[in-house]
Amino acid sequence: MLTVKLEGTIGTFPIAADIEAGVGVTAIYGPSGAGKSTILRAISGLWQPQRGFIQVGENVLLDSHSEVNLPTEKRRLGVVFQEPILFPHLSVRDNLAFGMKKHETGWDGVIEMLDLGELVERMPRNLSGGEAQRVALGRAILSDPQVLLLDEPLTGLDDSRRAQVLPYLERLRDETTIPIVYVSHHRDEILQLADLIFTIDGGTINQELTPGEFRKATQPPTTRRRDDAGT
Repeated sequence: MLTVKLEGTIGTFPIAADIEAGVGVTAIYGPSGAGKSTILRAISGLWQPQRGFIQVGENVLLDSHSEVNLPTEKRRLGVVFQEPILFPHLSVRDNLAFGMKKHETGWDGVIEMLDLGELVERMPRNLSGGEAQRVALGRAILSDPQVLLLDEPLTGLDDSRRAQVLPYLERLRDETTIPIVYVSHHRDEILQLADLIFTIDGGTINQELTPGEFRKATQPPTTRRRDDAGT
């Protein structure tokens, strides 16, 4: 279980969140500039709010009242950004092995789950965008994270590559017990992946929705065809 309670400002922009996330995919949905990525940065320790409490299981990562603030490298988080960050001088195999720890899925399980077997001897420069993102996901999982943070991981891909990667994210959700926090402004991704959705606007989490409630709340308005004949 991940608990996030925080309040702060970046310049004059307010940030406020109250989130409880369990196993499965918890999504944070909102427009660009709404503060989604800032919340992930707070969870990962890259931004410290003025007031906050963040806990994963029994481990407190941040408690401003008790002056607890674990550094990023001690938070046991797997983070995948919009642009996959791979070591260009290392093969896919060595990128995956970097920082690898014992994990429930294991090396072979991750290779199979993300279909990386044919990629392990390649260099990052020889990967497509979708392939590189799958490698970044695999490396994050193999680091044995308590929580996986995915920050707009498909935004840099075209529609065809997004469609190719989404099934792997579904397998990741279904075949591991790692809680996943997924940030996106794409409604279709949220509907396909999320078990619980928090919406954000103007820096503040304002709704907690089930997928059904989210679908209804974000349903595009229908355009009724008007036939003026005879009027």
